[in-house]
Amino acid sequence: MNKDRVAGTMNDVMGGAKRKVGSLTGNTGLKVEGAVQQVRGKVQNTWGKAKDSARDVQAKLNKSPKNQVKAAPARRKAVVASKNTIM
Repeated sequence: MNKDRVAGTMNDVMGGAKRKVGSLTGNTGLKVEGAVQQVRGKVQNTWGKAKDSARDVQAKLNKSPKNQVKAAPARRKAVVASKNTIM
């Protein structure tokens, strides 16, 4: 869950509360303000979900076996033994 989803949920909840208070008190301005904030929250939450989905797809693609690069085995150094002769 990213910050857009959290903020979007908060805006949605707060907008719904403002709308209710505006409806109960007969304050049309507060009611409209709440509805706008609620819609903004829903859009922001949807944007956050889309970003999460894109991140998850990218993570799956990166873990896919056909996208894995296999490292070549390390080359062994040839050791040449030389005979030490004492004269």
